[in-house]
Amino acid sequence: MIEILLGLGVGAVGVGGGYLVAKRINEANYEIFVEQAKAKAKAIEYEAKSILKDAKLTVKQAEFDAKKAYEDKGSKLQKEFDLKFSELEKKERILDEEKENLSKSQIELEKDKKEAINTYDEGISLKKSYESKIAEALKILEHAAGLTEDEAKEEVLRRVEEKSRGDIAHIVRKYEEEAKREAKKRANYIIAQATTRFAGEYAAERLINVVDIKNDELKGRIIGKEGRNIKTLEMVLGVDVIIDDTPHAIVLSSFNLYRRAIATKVIELLVEDGRIQPARIEELYEKVSKEFEDSILEEGENIAMDLGLNGIHPELLKLIGKLKFRASYGQNALAHSLEVAHLAGIIADETGGDGNLARRAGLLHDIGKALTHDYEGSHVDLGAEVCRRYKEHPVVINAIYAHHGHEEAETIECAAVCTADTLSAARPGARREVLESFLKRVSEIEDIATSKDGVKQAYAINAGREVRVIANANLVNDDEAILVAKEIAQDIEARVQYPGEIKVSVIRETRATSYAK
Repeated sequence: MIEILLGLGVGAVGVGGGYLVAKRINEANYEIFVEQAKAKAKAIEYEAKSILKDAKLTVKQAEFDAKKAYEDKGSKLQKEFDLKFSELEKKERILDEEKENLSKSQIELEKDKKEAINTYDEGISLKKSYESKIAEALKILEHAAGLTEDEAKEEVLRRVEEKSRGDIAHIVRKYEEEAKREAKKRANYIIAQATTRFAGEYAAERLINVVDIKNDELKGRIIGKEGRNIKTLEMVLGVDVIIDDTPHAIVLSSFNLYRRAIATKVIELLVEDGRIQPARIEELYEKVSKEFEDSILEEGENIAMDLGLNGIHPELLKLIGKLKFRASYGQNALAHSLEVAHLAGIIADETGGDGNLARRAGLLHDIGKALTHDYEGSHVDLGAEVCRRYKEHPVVINAIYAHHGHEEAETIECAAVCTADTLSAARPGARREVLESFLKRVSEIEDIATSKDGVKQAYAINAGREVRVIANANLVNDDEAILVAKEIAQDIEARVQYPGEIKVSVIRETRATSYAK
């Protein structure tokens, strides 16, 4: 019994001790947990302050950007307002002057009206007096000649007719000659109007490419649902895609040979691949454009190598290759430049000049024509500027200016280039004026469209009867797109001579792109 009690006591003491130890341990763990919680709270508080600070900075930056954008927009609107206001004031002044002139004109008109009435009344009285005197004279004649009034009239008219026969014949002949001259002028005017409105075979045969397709079912796929694919093709490629009843053929039309060649290759790849959709069209366009850039550089390098010319800058070699896709008066610019280079080299060699330098100048004399579709200005100024930029020989610069008479030829080589250029252009069938005037017109239409604010690209299609304008959706809204279209149409009316009418289509598209990584 004592042992049991003793065991129970020992157990109780052990339990009590264990409880105290556990309590101590729990208190220690609690303090640790409290410290950890405090540390986490401080870290969270610091992180929150950092986030708050960053947010304030972001808000301030956004406020600054918004304020700057507001000020810029306000400044632009203020300038536009001032310009419109000054134009309005000018128009008001002109209107006031016109009103004043109109008032003066009305006063003068009233005065003239009164004078006319008075003159009319005087004329009536004079006529009555004249008739009475004629009657008296006829009575006197009747008594003197023994003739009645009707017989006297007949005799007088007969004698007047005999006397005036020569004058009448002269007047008739005069008016017949005038009628013939006027008829000839009118006929020439009609012929001139007809010829200026006629594009002709030369433009047609050199402004289209035909893509052969094996199956006419592909035409429907190229058009796409609701015309989506063909719209993307025309917008991206910048050509007019004509799909009609012609079997196994699609026609591409554009005045820009380079753009048309790229479009032909893209559509051939699409037909071969079979996957025709907007994203695929854009992907192939970028790929083909890169291939064409590489091919024109290779073309330029091969031409320089064949002519034995060294040290030409790669950018100039690209432009030389690009001349293959440029025509002047119906004559291929690259073929013309090669012809001039060969002729100039022979002439320079025969006259004691440097044949290689003459060939170099002949090859580069029309290099500016590779830039006229992308930049404003004449090909002479553009060519001289790009050759100066890439440190070309002064004889080359002189030849660029001299072959159009902007400067005098200073060397034998330059004179050889001018002579060769004339020979190449003057041979029968080398040039056709109709195509050149057509190309200038459509190029000018594109330049007018791209000069407007917010316009990214512009393509003249459908033989120059339509211009498709791609606007930046971030800069031009729907209402402004209508205004841009009207401004372009007004500028075309004022600055371009063209037959019929030209349709201006402004397209704006908002596109969002993201990548999953």
